[in-house]
Amino acid sequence: MKTAAGRILAAGALLVMTALLPWLTRTDPALTVLHARYGDAPASPGQLAEVRDQLGLGEGVFTFLGQWLRGVVHGDLGTSWVTGADVGADVSAAFGVSLSLMAYAMVVAVVVALVLCAPSLWRTRPEPAHGAGAGLLAALPEFLLASVLATLFAVRLGWFPAQGWQSPASAVLPALALGIPAGAVLGRLGQDALPAAFAEPWVRTARANGMPRSRIARHAARRALPAVLPQAGLTVVGLTGAAAAVEAVFAIPGLGGTAVASALDLDLPLLQGCLLVLLALGASAAVAVNLLRRWLLGPALKAGALPSLARTRVGGPARLYAAGALIAVLLTVIVWGLTRDPLQVHLTARLAAPSAAHPFGTDALGRDVLARLGHGALRTLVTAAVVCAVCCVVGVALGLVRWTRGVTEVANAMPAILAGLLVTGLFGAGMTGAALAVAAVGWAPLAAHTAALAETERASGHVAAAVVTGAGHRHILRRHVLSGVLPPVVRHAVLRLAPTTLALASLSFLGLGTQPPTPEWGRLLMENLPYAERAPWSVLAPAAALACVGAMVALASTSGRRR
Repeated sequence: MKTAAGRILAAGALLVMTALLPWLTRTDPALTVLHARYGDAPASPGQLAEVRDQLGLGEGVFTFLGQWLRGVVHGDLGTSWVTGADVGADVSAAFGVSLSLMAYAMVVAVVVALVLCAPSLWRTRPEPAHGAGAGLLAALPEFLLASVLATLFAVRLGWFPAQGWQSPASAVLPALALGIPAGAVLGRLGQDALPAAFAEPWVRTARANGMPRSRIARHAARRALPAVLPQAGLTVVGLTGAAAAVEAVFAIPGLGGTAVASALDLDLPLLQGCLLVLLALGASAAVAVNLLRRWLLGPALKAGALPSLARTRVGGPARLYAAGALIAVLLTVIVWGLTRDPLQVHLTARLAAPSAAHPFGTDALGRDVLARLGHGALRTLVTAAVVCAVCCVVGVALGLVRWTRGVTEVANAMPAILAGLLVTGLFGAGMTGAALAVAAVGWAPLAAHTAALAETERASGHVAAAVVTGAGHRHILRRHVLSGVLPPVVRHAVLRLAPTTLALASLSFLGLGTQPPTPEWGRLLMENLPYAERAPWSVLAPAAALACVGAMVALASTSGRRR
């Protein structure tokens, strides 16, 4: 009941804040709607007054919200402020497309996760995976992967459609672009959970009794799956509502692009319709995940008879050496770039190939890519690290409180662009506002992971024994629950360093974060993406840097540790 109440309250708060969006952002919705309808043509006071009357803006935000809610009760989501079309029809069509794309992408994600977890399942021993492959794949920008796949397999080879949504073939490339990074995150969580399952006492007993290795692997996978399922549920919502960049590359009329466009145009009825669908999908996915988790854990969950989160052996010094080598390479490139001017423009050397004068080539304005990479490193990595740290602290704190699960679902369903517009309206555009916007939704996956691990740990025998001996709540939380929950959640937070950088870049590209010409890695990718086919080096350098960071932190987080 508390979870349902939290879900309803959080969803209501989100819808109210969405209705307040024009006032929070201090913009005239009538002017924004006119520009969305007719471009940047000058608007007269009479036209603005007419639009305000049409939209009912003079009646106040709560009157508008009340009318919209009454319409929702009767199955009417209203009409679009920009096009005048029926919102229900538009949202239903976009949701159908996004739901199909999500299903294809989830198939890819599951396959990628299984491939990453296969070595652990084959070994059936509590040996932690290095995680470098998962970290590298998770750091791949979805929009860059989509552009590369479209250029190679659609334009040059002609194997798949380059744009549109006509047949299942149209879903192959966008599903790969969305599913590979998502599968890497799921696979990394699986890599983390499987060694802990293989370290449980029943594995030694089963091996001593001659149980086949394949059967041990199946039972261990069942023990590890409940820790991964909450993230899978959030991924379902994310792939449905946060795929705007990939939808734009392939011209897919999905829900993500519709939500972003409606947020930028302040088309409140359409935006609220998109949010309502995403919230319903998030609640449905959460219920399904919870039922499946309880089935997998079985009666032992209620009986408090689950094994504790086992501590596995350290990863060994080789991984630390590999992480150190990547750090040395990255620092060398950064220091080299710091010796060069990142703002100097050479119009005669636009998109120049790598040379002695420009080792990493130049961008569309003739600026040195190496210089911009070096000067943007500190801003990019420090900001992303701070955001990940904040998300980790908030996620752990809220994940340990059981009634906040509904709030987690709502935060995950909230598009980052909407959070960016709301935060920017309150604090202004800039890196601080973009960081707050990303943190406002970035804690949700970590909270879901924390809640799943904490539920399992609280149902273990050693916690029941501590209660019997008279241990207090704080002692149990600090010594028995957090000791098993924190290490995997921290590694999960570290894995999100590169995706956080890209989320910050997307807001900056929309004018809500770092302003040009300030160098920043994600912005380098976004600015040079249109020239990727002509000058691949302009996007290869920042993409390689992000991939290097992803592999580096994955290796470092599994080196010399005891769980």
